[in-house]
Amino acid sequence: MTTDPQTPTTAPQLDLHPATKEAARVVAGVRDDQHGGPTPCPDYSVAALLDHLMGLCVAFTYAARKQPMPADGDESGAGTATAEHLDPAWRERLPERLEELAAAWDDPAAWEGEATAGGVTTPAAVMGRVALDEVAVHGWDLARATGQGYQLDEATTAAVLEFTAESAKPENAEQRGDIFGPVVEVTAHATAFDRALGFAGREPGWQP
Repeated sequence: MTTDPQTPTTAPQLDLHPATKEAARVVAGVRDDQHGGPTPCPDYSVAALLDHLMGLCVAFTYAARKQPMPADGDESGAGTATAEHLDPAWRERLPERLEELAAAWDDPAAWEGEATAGGVTTPAAVMGRVALDEVAVHGWDLARATGQGYQLDEATTAAVLEFTAESAKPENAEQRGDIFGPVVEVTAHATAFDRALGFAGREPGWQP
């Protein structure tokens, strides 16, 4: 998970449904024989990335609801996802969790006050953007790792670009930490989403 200490200047509420629906479409196209393959996240195989998505959906859903994570939960936290931990029922449960995540952030109250996820508390308007960025970028990671296309709407792309561009500013280097890799330079004619990926430390042309 990543955080941005600065409150966004754009409208506070975003629609997460386009990103979660695209991620769910990609999830449906993952084959079992691809689980051990690499992803643009160096520490995650395809199966580990699926486990990470399972956990982040739960964490950001509780964040939107302003509720603490259950003490007896068994979700992988940031940086702890593994292939071995992946729920055998991920094909059914991950799309459900993605939809539940987007629905939780439909509530205007989710964007008010503060929210906590992964032990980090930020203004809720920032946390909602973190959630969107996580789903959008990791959705691309999964699509690229499994040989699938990936398409986001203009509004989602603009929001992700704004977020990753802010994270790439020198003054935010400390907050960026090891969550994003070093900024990747892209061509002058790169699409908006490729620019967002570059700011997030991704190589837009990455291939497994």
